[in-house]
Amino acid sequence: MALSSLLFTIASLLLAGLSTAKYIVPGGRWHDIDGKLISAHAGCVTVEEATGKFWLFGEYKIEGQTEGGGVSVYSSDDLATWESHGLALAPVKGHAYIAPSNIIQRPKVVYSKAGDEYHMFWHADNSTYGLLLQGFARSPNISGPYTFVSATAPMGNWSQDFGMFTDYKDGRSYSLYSNGDRKEGRDVYIASYNNDTTGLDKVIHRFDKYDLEAPGIIQTEKSYFALMSHKTGYRPNNVVAFRADSLAGPWSQPFMVAPLNTRTFSSQSGFNLRIKGSKRTTWLFFGKVDIWLPVDIDEQRKSLSLVWNDVYDLNAKTGEWAAVEGKSYSAATSAKTNGAAFKQEASFASHGTIATGIYGNDSTVTFEGIEGTGQPQWVSFYYQNTDDMGYGDQPGGSPDRINGTWQLRRIASVVVNGNTSKVESLFQRDTHKGIILSTPLLLPLDKGRNNRITVGGLFNGFDYKGADLDRIVVYPPEKASRRAR
Repeated sequence: MALSSLLFTIASLLLAGLSTAKYIVPGGRWHDIDGKLISAHAGCVTVEEATGKFWLFGEYKIEGQTEGGGVSVYSSDDLATWESHGLALAPVKGHAYIAPSNIIQRPKVVYSKAGDEYHMFWHADNSTYGLLLQGFARSPNISGPYTFVSATAPMGNWSQDFGMFTDYKDGRSYSLYSNGDRKEGRDVYIASYNNDTTGLDKVIHRFDKYDLEAPGIIQTEKSYFALMSHKTGYRPNNVVAFRADSLAGPWSQPFMVAPLNTRTFSSQSGFNLRIKGSKRTTWLFFGKVDIWLPVDIDEQRKSLSLVWNDVYDLNAKTGEWAAVEGKSYSAATSAKTNGAAFKQEASFASHGTIATGIYGNDSTVTFEGIEGTGQPQWVSFYYQNTDDMGYGDQPGGSPDRINGTWQLRRIASVVVNGNTSKVESLFQRDTHKGIILSTPLLLPLDKGRNNRITVGGLFNGFDYKGADLDRIVVYPPEKASRRAR
């Protein structure tokens, strides 16, 4: 069945053997079944026709090797429990296009029915982004290893951030790419692949001079939605979408997909997945930094929006999902400050008060009276971090007017019940002024109502500041049969 192997479609036939609902935690630190952090940045999920497994591909990034690490691959039956299979595409020293010094970004994998093999494409470049090519590798097995074939300019054009889309109605695949930052570029293209998905044969549409990147497409029975990021490098931004009845257009004006100034819940566009379950069809937006969110599509208004929940249950078999309810503890009523930390009036905060001045080990905030179950539980920390100085979505924006330096995040320390031998790091990316976002940690809470969570500041390369805190929300543990991410 051709449709079952499409990149963005999960046919219900393939879902028959999958397990029940699992927790999805946007922005959480995901671990594989061996307990190791998952490293699959800005990739995709492809379904293997023979087994119905989900395969996650992404950039392999570790400390000291942020680019050129190759493409990692993981498999799952439920989109929550992942097994590592190592590198699908490994870097090769001295290679012109896949050496450790090269750029290997935003990989996508699709099944080629004509060749009965899997094809991988990615943004291939040198360290200065001077090539702007699309890489191509192939493998008879979805897990790899993939063999490098070529790196080419698509139809003679430049290619920067790369996306891929397969139409579930006719099985045709398309390359989606921006053509760089030069004055002659700044467009986004939709181009169709040939029948064996080895090269491009036709430009279907050009989004002229919108100066966007990282394109992806969501397809419904009535519409195509093209989601794209602004050009802010590694910083999050406000993702926009266009709508059309046909890939060839005409396309609508762009519109925001998340509340303004949340910068798409501190993310960028990355990939979109359609889950056609036995009870409903669900679309997931995969942000660039492990932000997986359901998409609410309103065909009558010809619009869509992303739905934020700290934790939600997803049943990959039925396509159903539901928010998980947690218990909230506000800084106004459940926290004590220490040192120079203090509570301050904030009209935008959930209880009109925010805890600020958090710094190092001496100026901290402690939430008290927290109820736990004696099992690891997800705790979301709602915060404001205004280090960004309101940079907006403009390309090449500067951090301030006096040659400041970007600080992409603050790092807070988190200690449970005074156990300073176990200090967790809480990454708090920039928010806009007056915008409260959340970031989760999986914490060991004792059974009962006497748990304490203390938040301080860790060094982020510039300073020891922790972000301002609005509240924390504690979520119930997954059932024993489920594996936490």
